[in-house]
Amino acid sequence: MESIGVVVNPIAGMGGRVGLKGTDGKLEEARRRGAEPRAPERAREALRSLHRRAPDLAVSTAAGVMGERAVRDAGYEPEIVYDPADAADATDGPARVADPETAETSADDTRAAVRALLAADVDLVFFVGGDGTAVDVAETLVEADGETPMLGVPAGVKIYSSVFGVTPADAGRIAAEFDRVERREVNDIDEDAYREGAVRTELKAIVPVPVAPAVQSGKQVSSGSVDSLAAGFAREVEPGRTYVFGPGSTVGAIETELGIDPSPLGVDVWRAGTEDGESGGELLARDAGESEILSALESPATIVVSPIGGQGFVFGRGNHQISPAVIRRTEEIEVVASDEKLADLDSLRVDTDDEEIDERLRGWLQVRTGRFTTRLINVV
Repeated sequence: MESIGVVVNPIAGMGGRVGLKGTDGKLEEARRRGAEPRAPERAREALRSLHRRAPDLAVSTAAGVMGERAVRDAGYEPEIVYDPADAADATDGPARVADPETAETSADDTRAAVRALLAADVDLVFFVGGDGTAVDVAETLVEADGETPMLGVPAGVKIYSSVFGVTPADAGRIAAEFDRVERREVNDIDEDAYREGAVRTELKAIVPVPVAPAVQSGKQVSSGSVDSLAAGFAREVEPGRTYVFGPGSTVGAIETELGIDPSPLGVDVWRAGTEDGESGGELLARDAGESEILSALESPATIVVSPIGGQGFVFGRGNHQISPAVIRRTEEIEVVASDEKLADLDSLRVDTDDEEIDERLRGWLQVRTGRFTTRLINVV
């Protein structure tokens, strides 16, 4: 590979920690809740990984926070092929400011940037975002010739598609070293339905993607029966302990067993009742963002999460509300999963945006799989 095209969705992932489960159409609400840009730093991490391995690569990108800043920070001198501010001026729209806090780029900007990268004849489109960005990139590639490969740096809330590196550093390494591609799926979900607890996936495109072990798999939605697992967990709840319940049907089954009305794709905070039976438990926060979780946390506390089927992520995919700050405030993490969900996983993964936390979480872990059963699995 001699050239690469870089495009960054600067607002990708902003809705995650504040509990919005996505940023599409929710940017102002995310900012109101205190969300901060996530994609620019993940772009820099990926591009630094790329630069260490391919410092002489020719890089084309979009201006400002759509790529230029991260590319230059990584050590490259890019060719700027698209400027969203120029595009806004050309349509008499409001001028865009190339600043991480105020950039108002849109899906149209992403698609226009990809068309400009294709016109520059890049060998790979390297994008930073989530599934929505992946759809914009993939559909634009398919509209052109469908032969230019793409690879994603995971930065969004929804990352179901099998076109992303497992981590930003992995994505940079893959971009530098790949020697063949295969066609893989780009999927997206209805964000409004997702916020209401329904996962409705739709295949949007099939595109060439570099082949490497560190390209993530697509998400499996079904995870098998969890009835006995939920019953076993409920029997062992510690009186007075605070539980942070992560998203998903497996954890939701545990909440239901405990008499909680779960937010299936959100994070709930619940305190178990007292040992003398005076209280059956109290829901402290429902569908909570990071700040609400931190406000509700009381020691002792346990985080309860289930890995994403097919991918194995315990943290960093779909549960950004359970941030490094939340993890630091809890004494215990319990991972739960049915045998069916674990059947195709030889390891679990973490990607929290905090290397210290990621390193702390790595290693062998007992995963609860049933009423009395566990399975030892490595977190990598």
